[in-house]
Amino acid sequence: MKTALIAGSTGLIGQSLLQILLNSNTYQKVYALVRRPLALQHSKLEEVTIDFELIEQLKIEEAIDDVYCCLGTTIKAAGSKEAFTKVDYTYVVQLAEWCKNNGGQQFSVVSSVGASINTSNFYLQTKGQMEDAISALQLPATHIFRPSLLLGKRNEFRFGEKASELIMPLFNPLLKGRLRKYKPIQANEVATAMFKKAQMGIGGNFVYEGAEIK
Repeated sequence: MKTALIAGSTGLIGQSLLQILLNSNTYQKVYALVRRPLALQHSKLEEVTIDFELIEQLKIEEAIDDVYCCLGTTIKAAGSKEAFTKVDYTYVVQLAEWCKNNGGQQFSVVSSVGASINTSNFYLQTKGQMEDAISALQLPATHIFRPSLLLGKRNEFRFGEKASELIMPLFNPLLKGRLRKYKPIQANEVATAMFKKAQMGIGGNFVYEGAEIK
């Protein structure tokens, strides 16, 4: 049996993914990097309180096979572009580097549909830079997931995303062919896909979007 580590377990995707990891027969132990204790008890769960500014100093005695990264915020929530970059780029890349330096075999990360270093959109450009940086590390296996609008019950109210949830179904019939990747997706579907892709046992860099996240 393997050991997993997850960062971002309190977010929309992370909450679902943590439950999947704990309930699976694949992992004997699941380490969750947290700023504050989780309101969760499970025999497999090992919480590790961490200052994400010091990821490189993370010490875990047990070997970690698979690392799952669901870290992410918004510019509004972060308060500035600089703070957003720290969460969505710096912390993610440093965790991928930690994974490589500590013998991790797989790194799975949530990005965004439209991520590209060539876009003028700051959010998507940052995601693209993150993707390029972790891909360049050449881990045994890197899985990048690019979901569109995430559906699910959030702990915080985001007016823009709530409005999009109500409006987007009207446009779904038009999202066909190359536009299918922009269809909203349930967060638990992304979490399930992250788990399943990590069980394929294949090496290399992979990017999933649209119907591939199933």
